[in-house]
Amino acid sequence: QVDVAAMAQLFGYVDVTDTGFIVAVLSIAFNPLFWNVVARWEHKTRVLSRVFGSAHAACYCLGAVILLLNCVRSHCFTEAMKSQPKLEGWDCHWTYYSGLAISAVGTLFVISSFLALGFTGTFLGDYFGILMEAKVTSFPFSVLDNPMYWGSTAIYLGWSLM
Repeated sequence: QVDVAAMAQLFGYVDVTDTGFIVAVLSIAFNPLFWNVVARWEHKTRVLSRVFGSAHAACYCLGAVILLLNCVRSHCFTEAMKSQPKLEGWDCHWTYYSGLAISAVGTLFVISSFLALGFTGTFLGDYFGILMEAKVTSFPFSVLDNPMYWGSTAIYLGWSLM
């Protein structure tokens, strides 16, 4: 048997009927679905590479779209967080600075991942046939398997606490 008391208590603090919350959830789910579908379609058909004249140009355009969608997602997330109820005991300096520190660590992982992979390595270049010469094993890949994902998650967790 499953005790759902903790989940019921959590939903007391989250307004899942709020339009901003629903839009944020949809944007969070849509982004990776979109870029994975587009990248796999490109890998099978090479349509984007032909339309843009080269694999690099197509990858840079998809990367720009991904960045734009991430800005929209971040905006939706921020607006949803503003409209949600706050946990009374967590609205203090300690929580804010903890969130700031978690976001800073996440930002370190995201930026260092981007610098290690480059633009095409970060934005699905392998689906366009743009391969790296060797597997990246330097920091942050030397401490985490998926530092970009963990870093992004830490940023949003920290943001939520703040």
